[in-house]
Order: sequence, then C-alpha cells, then structure tokens
Amino acid sequence: MIAFALRLAVSGGREALARLAMIAAAVAIGVGLLLSTLASMNAVERTNQRQVWLDTGAATRTGQTSAHPLWWWPHGDYYDGKSLTEVDIAATGPTSPVPPGLTRLPSPGEYYASPALAKLIRDTPADQLGGRFPGRLSGTIGDAALASPDSLIAVIGRTPDQIKAAPGARAVTTIARTRPPSCDNACWDNAVAGDALTLISSVVAGALIFPVLIFIATATRLSAATREQRYAAMRLVGATPRQVSVLSAVESALAAVLGTVAGFGLYAALRPLVATIPLTGQQRFFLSDLTLSAPQALGVVVGVPVAAAIAARLALRRVAVSPLGVSRRVTPRPPSAWRLIPLLAGLAELVYFVFAGRPATGNGQTAAYLPGFLAVMLGLVIAGPWLTMIVARAVARRTRRPAALIAVRRLADDPKAGFRAVSGLVLALFVTTATVSIIGTINDYRGTLGGDRQTRTVVEAGSDGQAPLAGVIPARLLTKVRTLPGVRGAAVVHANPDGIGKAVHRSVRPGDPILTAPVLVTCSDLARTPMVGRCPAGASVAAVDSYAFVSLRSHPSVPWPAAAIGTAAVAKLPVQLLYVATDGSTAAMERVRTVLAIAYPHQQVRTVGDWGTGLQQELAGWRQLADVVLLTTLPIAGCSLAVSVVAGLSDRRRPFALLRLTGAPLRALQRVIVLESTLPLLAVAALSIGTAFAASALFLESQMRYDLVSPGVAYYALVALGLGASLGIIASTLPLLKRITGPQAARNG
Repeated sequence: MIAFALRLAVSGGREALARLAMIAAAVAIGVGLLLSTLASMNAVERTNQRQVWLDTGAATRTGQTSAHPLWWWPHGDYYDGKSLTEVDIAATGPTSPVPPGLTRLPSPGEYYASPALAKLIRDTPADQLGGRFPGRLSGTIGDAALASPDSLIAVIGRTPDQIKAAPGARAVTTIARTRPPSCDNACWDNAVAGDALTLISSVVAGALIFPVLIFIATATRLSAATREQRYAAMRLVGATPRQVSVLSAVESALAAVLGTVAGFGLYAALRPLVATIPLTGQQRFFLSDLTLSAPQALGVVVGVPVAAAIAARLALRRVAVSPLGVSRRVTPRPPSAWRLIPLLAGLAELVYFVFAGRPATGNGQTAAYLPGFLAVMLGLVIAGPWLTMIVARAVARRTRRPAALIAVRRLADDPKAGFRAVSGLVLALFVTTATVSIIGTINDYRGTLGGDRQTRTVVEAGSDGQAPLAGVIPARLLTKVRTLPGVRGAAVVHANPDGIGKAVHRSVRPGDPILTAPVLVTCSDLARTPMVGRCPAGASVAAVDSYAFVSLRSHPSVPWPAAAIGTAAVAKLPVQLLYVATDGSTAAMERVRTVLAIAYPHQQVRTVGDWGTGLQQELAGWRQLADVVLLTTLPIAGCSLAVSVVAGLSDRRRPFALLRLTGAPLRALQRVIVLESTLPLLAVAALSIGTAFAASALFLESQMRYDLVSPGVAYYALVALGLGASLGIIASTLPLLKRITGPQAARNG
C-alpha cells in the first residue's frame, strides 16, 4: 500500500508534481525558520554561560581570605554610545585564579582586550580612548570569555593597593562558573535569562513560527477538492477508510520529508545571516553558537512528517465518513459573536490594572501583563472569522457590482476559509505595532532613542551618585578641560548639605515631583552650560534641580532660583559633579572622558546620553526584533494568500470556466479573486493594528502613567510596504486564472 501511495503521489502528471513541490517548499521554509529560531535560543544560552565569569565575587564581600586571592574590581566605561566592561585585577601570589580567555594574569602596567576593543583602540586616537588604559596591550581575550565578536571587554593589571580603595573591589579565590541567584547590583554580565528569555522565546515562537505553520497548512490544502474526489472514487470501488487514510498520509509525509531535508539546507544557508541579527537586543552571535541539539534535530526530522500525515488524515474526515460526502457540500455554520469573548477578556484584564495599579515587583508585573497580551493575541485569532464575515456582509449590502457580490458572498458563507490564510498576520502586526508603540512612547517621554544631541560629559560623584567628588577641583585640571578642542564650557556642581534653596526649588518640567535637594552652581559656570537653564538677573549662585544635569533633553529656558550663598562660600562646599558641555562631536566628548577618567580612576565618567545607553540598547533590540517579525511574516502571509488563491482557483476551475463560457469577462473574474483575498487581509490588518494600539495604551497608562504617542511615519511606511508586497504576491497569481479556465476545464471538470 505504501509503495502504491508513493507511485500515486508522483504519477499524477504535472499538477501532482507541482502540488508536491509547493508543499515541500512550504515545509522547507517552515523548517528553516524553525531551526534558525531553535539555534538562536541555543546561542543565547551559550552566550549567557560565557559571560558568568564577569559575575565573580558578586555573591561575596571584600575580606574573603585565601592563600593567594585575586583582587577584583569590575566597572563600566563608554565610547561613542557603546558600553565597555573593564575588570581591574591584582594577583597576590602564583595561585591566584585566572579568568577564562587568558593564558596568564596581566601584570601591573599591561592589559588584555577583546579583539573588538583592541581594534577600536588601534583605530581611535589615544587621547580619545587608548589613554584610559595603563601601560601596554599584551594580548587579546579569547572567545571563551566573550559573549559576542562585538564584545568590548578589557582585563587590566593593577597592584593590590590600586584596587583596594575602589568602590566594590573585593578579594576572590575562584572565578564564577554559574550566575549567582542574587547579585546585589554587582553582576556585570549582559545575560538574558528568566522571564526576559521566556518572553523573547514566546515572541519569536508565536510571531514567526505561527505564520509559517499557517503557510504549511494552507499549502497542504492545495488541490484539496481534487484529491478528495480521487479518494472518494477509490472508496466507491472498494477501498477502505484505512487504505484511503494511508494513501493521504503517505502523500503528505513524502512532501514533508522532502521539505524537511530542504529545510535543513535552508537553515545552513541562513546561519551566517541569523548570526548577525541581535535577537535579544544585544550583540551578534558567534557563528559556532548557532547549533542544534540532537533531540531538537531529531524532533524536527520525525515531528514534521508525522504532523503532516496527521493533518492529511484530519483533512479527509468527510471522505472517511462516506465516499459520497464530497459531493454533498453545504454552507458551513457561520461563526457567532461569542468568538469575541477571549479578545474582550484580554483587554479587560489590562483595563483592570489601569484602575488597580501595577504590581510592585517585576515578577508581579510580568504575571499581570503577559497573560493579558497573550489572551488578546489568542482572541484576535479566534475572532478573525467573525470579523471577516461581518465585513463581507457589510460590503455585500453596499455593492451592486457582480464581481464584488460574488467575492463577498463567498466570504460571508465561509469566513473561516477566508481568514485562515491571513491568520498568521494577526500576531505579526499585533506584536510589531505594540512594540513600536510602547518604544515610541517611552522615547517621547524620556528622549532615550533620540532627542537632544547637545552632548554633555559628567564625572559622577561616586558609584551611587551621592558621595562628593572632591573638596576642590584642581585649577590645572579645569583649565585643561576647558581648553580641549570642542569644549564649550564646564561647570563645577557643588553638593548642598544644608538644603539651601530647597523652599523655592522647582522641577525641570511642571508637574514633576521634586525628589532631591537642589545642587548649587555659580551663575558664571551656568552661563557656560546654557542647556541646563539660566540664572535670574543679578544672582551669583543658583539652586538647580540635580535632574537637569542628567536629563536627556536640554532646558535652556528654565529659570532657576537664586541661592542665598556667595560664590566664595560655594567654592568651599564638596563637589558633586564636574559638568562639561561639548559641541556634540565624538572626538570632543571622548577627549573629555579620557582626561577625566585618568584624573579620577575610581569615578565613572559618563555623557548624558550614557544614562540611556542600557535602556536604549534594550529598546532598540526590541524595535529590531519587531522589524524582523514584520518583514518576515508579512511576506509569508502574502505567500499563504497566494497559495490559498491558487488552491481556490484549482478547486473552482470548472465554475469559473462555465462563467467564462457564458460571457463573464476575465477581468471581472480576476476582480473576484482579488476581493476574496484582499478583504480579509485588510480587515485583519485593521483589527490587529487597532487592538495593538488599545493594548499598548492600557499597558502604558497602568505601568508608567504615559499617554500613548502615535508611531512615526517610518512605522506606517513599513506596514504599507509589507501589505503592498503581500498584495503584489497575490496579483502575481492572477495570470493563472486565464490558463485554467479554458473550454477544456468545463468539459473535463
């Protein structure tokens, strides 16, 4: 029976071979994307593991005793918006532990750098980067200690006395091999784990794989009516239901096996491209990290053909019931409005937290919002057929054109079939729109991804931003900073231990809460840094909101109140920050940073933009993931539509041929096909986008008390481009109508 089924699958002429090739191609695309996704998740895990050495000492405290402990001080730095990780170490004996990626510990006066950082140091003038690292570059850090080829890490040799005074320095006896359960803000890895990894996996699996599965299911239905009639004829001549099931399962499994083999080849071809995509919002992968485990490969090899066989068996339920069931076709029961319940329940859950307030903990917020978004996504898929039916009926009441009437009546009679091909588009547009809307709103309120480019460089006043920097900034250092090329001015920001000016203190933006006492700045210095604000006329010292110095936006028009203290008295107060304004060029910004990093090796030197670097990278990563989802799934949805159109044409070739014989113009029949395909597509797009805006607005209101800001022109252009590409794919199938609706189709149907 199996041999007969295989011969039957390939002996049906050109049509059978085309159907087999189409199903195999759909399976190949699905398998290729599925394997790429699994490999990416494996790469994230390997990336996480190679970073744990940076968490050394995170669960311990200084004072740990050992024969030859290693003094360890991890800290951060920046260059042109990129985060650098530096680990200062000092050996106390020959048995001090050696971090991975190094053959030996660097001696005082030398350092090791990752290949990317070593190249950056070579390509950048020393006064902008290399001057921050003492001594000479002795070698590069091996891949075993790097999360990515783009990692910027340095291991710097010091003496114990140089490290002991650094904030957060500690003596360790072993290098971490596992991430500690609690880091107390001392973890320096960029690992993506726990809820974040689960969320990324869910987004990728739901938004990328689901449309592909829809595509596979649509392709397997190609020429379904023809196959059903063939199997029904076999039943009439004595074939048993079991034999028919075996035939259909073998035919589908054969295509799935061919597609699975091709899918592994597609995955191999995609690996170099996938490695360049920062799936988690961080850096690209090592190509060697994109591998599959044996259970994953075996699961795909076995699971995909088995799933195809099961799908074929379920698709022939009518033939199994009766050999005459194929000819007894009735209009399916229309979907009811009850399909809206899951969608409304998900939105209601988000509405609840608008009034009840967000949970206090991060885990509580994940547990609160993630189920709501998942319920909305599931609700969109369930409600899609009902919406398709409603839209089709509405169009039917308002049109009198024959082509439109034929198209919308068919959609109204069987909306599930019309929606099935575009159901994958629901998740793609929902995830993309929600992500872009949330990121854009945060960007608008915080200025994280853009905004003010008037760059400022600040020396932080200690690791927590509270301890004073110094009693007096050396005049020689101030002169050197102020005369650097590109520097517009510098202001010495003094601490305010007595709370001078607090009674008249105002916030940067009206309505913002005042969380700290103001800092004190002389008006002469404030005039050199006008982006912070201005002094009132006649004042010599101003009381300035400390947030103004780290805000990502300028506030030149804000008038700060005068402080009741003289310039001589202010000069004696501890220095909180040294604030430098530049012309915004990378060269000026990094020259200032290098000078100050050398002068204050235990302080962190950051530009205002660096405050947003972490969030900026995370949001940019999610935006890129959203773009990947949109650009991948919209064409796949278009391909599903194209296959659905071809399947519909194949199944209805005789009715269309009869219409042509009775005088119906070909152009009118083509309009029928276009309307049947585009109406569900546009309806689903509108539903997905509108629901995503609503869910995003509810989330932003409850989580951050932000009002939703409409996405920019780029988002709408991207959506229009994707929809246009999908419609173009549909249009490419229309010439097929002329070929299959000739007089011979009416005779042979």
